Order: sequence, then structure tokens, then C-alpha cells
Amino acid sequence: MIRLADLRLLLVAVTLFGGAWPITKSALADATPLWFAVSRTLLGALVIGLLLAFRGELRLPRRRDWPSVLAVGFLQLGAYFALTHLAVALVPAGRTAVLANVTIFWLVPLSVIVLKEKVPGRRWLAAGLGLAGVLALAGPWAMGPGETSTFIGHLMLLAAAFLWSCTIIITRLYPSERPMLMNLPWGFLLGGVVLVPLALIREPLGLGGGIGPGALWQVVVIGCLVAPLGTWAVIEAGRRLPGAVSSVGFLLAPAIGVVVSTLWLGEALGWDVIIGGALICASVVVAASG
Repeated sequence: MIRLADLRLLLVAVTLFGGAWPITKSALADATPLWFAVSRTLLGALVIGLLLAFRGELRLPRRRDWPSVLAVGFLQLGAYFALTHLAVALVPAGRTAVLANVTIFWLVPLSVIVLKEKVPGRRWLAAGLGLAGVLALAGPWAMGPGETSTFIGHLMLLAAAFLWSCTIIITRLYPSERPMLMNLPWGFLLGGVVLVPLALIREPLGLGGGIGPGALWQVVVIGCLVAPLGTWAVIEAGRRLPGAVSSVGFLLAPAIGVVVSTLWLGEALGWDVIIGGALICASVVVAASG
């Protein structure tokens, strides 16, 4: 039985993450991708760490917490952020929001194979509608002739979505003993362990790498709001909801990202965006009703 509170949590997650990519894209006018990702993880660790310290709940993860903490830190916050932030420099923000969130490509089959989860026919229909929406939004027609960088960006985003799906599977197989919010500071710090060396190597400070003053407000919004609250909501929604429902629900994030990118960044709103958004919304309705 799907609880209304869990669907609300999913809505918080997709709203924050859907709006994050247009904000991130705008920040890259005065910041390099990996250093922006570093600021996101380290500020997330700081904000949640201070909150837990104020409540007297800042402690090291327990032994049973570590599988989930390691998966979230290295896969979802480290490798996922590295791939998506590099890709957003190559792909429009709306398209990034689409492909960075297509966990449905991976999560439904992984749920069946690894978790032995039975997926009702209605949710397979929802998955089909969601996939059709993704194809409408990010099919080959979205790329111009000779746009190799866009193709590479798409591959990076699909790989990132796979890593996110693996994180969801691991957190469901090995649920943490403590609430995930209490473990998130350590997950963010582990993400920084992945991202900081990559940023130092690929985007050396003093040689063009870093964050300029024009991107500071984006750093604050993403690092202090989206990173802590959005990441917690995503992890909890993925853990609490059936794989087919959460994966389809996460597809609302790209729809929100496309709308924000169109209205704010002026990215083109074509037939593919309209049809894709409609199919994705339909898939969420079908999944939730099942």
C-alpha cells in the first residue's frame, strides 16, 4: 500500500532536483562543473552536520549503516555528481534534467532481478509511458549533426542514472539502522572524497578552475537547500516506495527541469518537450494509482 506521506516526499524530491539543473547551468557561466559539485557536497555536509549537532544527534554511522552510507557517498553523491555536473556543461539544462533522472531505465529491471520484486501490469504500463516520454524529450532528434559532445553528455547522464539506481537497490537491500538524515553528513563527505581529487586534476585552481562571485547565489541555493533536503527526500522516497513507483515518480523532475529551463534560461520549447512532458505526467498518475 502506497502512503500519501511517501508520495509527498517524492514530490519534494522531484521539485528540488528538477529545479536544480537550470540553476546549476546558470552557475557555469562563472564556475567550473566539478568545483560547483564540490561546493554542493561540502555545503550539504556542513548544513546537515550543523543541524544534527544543534540537536545533539551528530554521531558516526553504526555498523549496519555503513553499506547505505558508502553507496550514497561514493555512488550517488560522488560519481553521480561528477558525471552529471560535467554533462550539464555539454547538454542543455532541460535535457540534463531528463537523462539524469531516468532511473526507470535501470531500476525496474534491477528491482525484478535483484530484489525479486513483483511489478504489477499497471506499473509496467506506467514505465512504458515514462520511457516514451524520455525518448520524446531526448531522442536523436534532440542533437544536431556532428554534435559529438552532446552524445557523450547523454551517455554520461545515462551512466549517472544507473549509479543512482544501484544506490536505491543497495539502500533497500541493506537499510540503515538510523534514519538516513543522521547519516547524510558522512555520505556527503565521502562524495567530497571522490569529487575534490577529480576537480584538482581536471579543473586546477589558478588555471581556470573554481567558482567566481557570479555563481555564489547558486552555490548557496544548491548547497544549503537542494543538496541536504533534496538528497534526503530522494533517498527516503527511493527506500520507502516500490521501485516501479519511485522510478516513474522521479521522471517528474525532468518535466519540472524542462519547464524551468524554458521559462528562465530561454531553452527551446518544441513538440518533443510538450509530448514528452505529457507522457511523463501520465506515467506518474498511472503508477501512483496502482
